[in-house]
Amino acid sequence: MDLPAAFVASQQRGEASRRAWGGELRELAVEVTERWELRLDGGPRAGEAGVVIPVRTGDGRPAALKLQMPGSETTAAIIGLQSWDGRGMVRLLDSDADRGVMLLERLDGDRSLESVASEDEATLVVGDLLRRLHAVPPPGDLPRLDLITAEMLDITPTAVQKLADREDRRRLLRWSCIVAELQNDAGGRLLHWDLHFGNVLAAEREPWLGIDPEPLVGDPGFDLWPALDSGWSENPTAPQAADVVRRRFDILTQILELDRDRAFGWTLARLMQNTLWDIEDGHTVISTASKVVDDALRPGRRRAIPRA
Repeated sequence: MDLPAAFVASQQRGEASRRAWGGELRELAVEVTERWELRLDGGPRAGEAGVVIPVRTGDGRPAALKLQMPGSETTAAIIGLQSWDGRGMVRLLDSDADRGVMLLERLDGDRSLESVASEDEATLVVGDLLRRLHAVPPPGDLPRLDLITAEMLDITPTAVQKLADREDRRRLLRWSCIVAELQNDAGGRLLHWDLHFGNVLAAEREPWLGIDPEPLVGDPGFDLWPALDSGWSENPTAPQAADVVRRRFDILTQILELDRDRAFGWTLARLMQNTLWDIEDGHTVISTASKVVDDALRPGRRRAIPRA
């Protein structure tokens, strides 16, 4: 079984546990296909976190075998998929959390929402999926947004000092003040955490289904940013970027029936989280895309965009 060489090599550049996992990937794939009586049905694909191998089950059904490094994120993904049970999300057919293995229904990996020309259509699909995902009662043993934001607020004073620009420092502090006001009422809904346009694939069972969740329990407003950011952020200086963000925000908050000020605050929490991760990685500025989202949605600038 040939696995993507670039992905395997990337694992060898990680920490010791990741190198060990990467070195056993081929043997793991062979073992699982034999144990679950699967047969290969196409070439494997690699993402940022794992490998997906097209297979067929013993009764001939198309499926996808996903190998992802074991750990808390993989376990959370399995718990979330079990809870959603195919409602707006790819269906989990079998799993082994200890080995980082998931057997999933087969979706169309060549067709994501990124292929849809209409901005409104793509955003409406994400909004409808989020509405369904958030309606499922959250299970236990998932990360909670209140604890995540508490950790963020604890490290912000030190992180702020690592930003080179005074305006960036002021911006991050403003975000932290808004998040601190929300932190004690962080919500209790089951969130996806990463439902951008590329994480919605065409399917046979339904037109579109979500993939690659990073489930947690919190406020639905925390789930908006990936869709707000999709696509345009590759060219964040484009003149229409702010209008795209505002239009998507209008659609999503309407479908999900969210308070717009509260949704804006939790979107700032996502920008804050991303910035803290960037600072941890050595960056000394807030990304242009994050500033675009903040400025576009700030009260007083958050005008509704009429539909064409």
